Amino acid sequence: MRNKILIGLALFGILFGAGSAFFMRMQTKPQPPVFKPASNPYLKGIYANGIIESAQSNGANVNIYPEVSGTVLKIPVSEGEKVRAGTPLLILDDSVQRATTESAKAQIEVAKAGLANLQAQFSKLKASWELDPRSVSRDALDTSDHAVRTAKASLDLAQKQYQAANALLSKYAIKAVSDGSVLSINTSVGSYISNQGGYNTYTRGFSPVLVMGSMNGDLAVRCYVDEILIQRLPNPTQMNARMSIRGTNITLPLKFVRFQPNVSPKIELSSQRSERVDVRVLPVIFSFEKPKAISLYPGQLVDIYIGEQPANNK
Repeated sequence: MRNKILIGLALFGILFGAGSAFFMRMQTKPQPPVFKPASNPYLKGIYANGIIESAQSNGANVNIYPEVSGTVLKIPVSEGEKVRAGTPLLILDDSVQRATTESAKAQIEVAKAGLANLQAQFSKLKASWELDPRSVSRDALDTSDHAVRTAKASLDLAQKQYQAANALLSKYAIKAVSDGSVLSINTSVGSYISNQGGYNTYTRGFSPVLVMGSMNGDLAVRCYVDEILIQRLPNPTQMNARMSIRGTNITLPLKFVRFQPNVSPKIELSSQRSERVDVRVLPVIFSFEKPKAISLYPGQLVDIYIGEQPANNK
């Protein structure tokens, strides 16, 4: 009986080992890709990472910082809203500065009253001196004249102080300096902001309180070409480029706009932090017409190939 059990266990072990070997040799068929990876459409194309941004003649998006510190009382606009130049974007608590401005305005009236009183005294002394020079001493007349001049200077100073206080008061209402769209609002009503911007709860750093850009017409793409590939860039008049939208099979043609002729350290587009390696890149800016059926937004990362002409045209 014992021998039968040992023989049975041996046979089970052999069958289990053979089955395991069979299943281990089976190769699982890989799943087809969800989308086609970005491919080079040019015979000698150059690859670069890119990021979509609003079209600007200089720089990238418009980052707005307050010129004064204060608590946010009101945000009259919303993200994605199109605004005209001069539209209030953010209202800060101006109660202290408003009181300072009103006090400066009151000082003008005080200075005017003092000047009028001194001018009346000087006019009386001068009239008496003209009738009889012995009635008023020359020293008293000169002292009164100097007092009038001092009062005029004080009035001028009070007016300038009021103008400065009023100008500072206007800074508590942040307004759009140009037409555009509100891309992001990085603060909320009740938050305290300064000229460093608003504190971001998640990044634990300061960021612009508002970001604006142009969403009408063409958008821009900024890409960074490695310094060792700069000599391979085509002439701008013959330059073609295409970008691939990540996660899709969509590719769009790009139009060359300009170089930013300053080779700088490479940055990581996803977090805008400098990399530790000493890699330097040349920023190249393209533009493209946004298709109506495709959702594209500033800040979106894309893959770009730069060449002279598509390979299938050669």
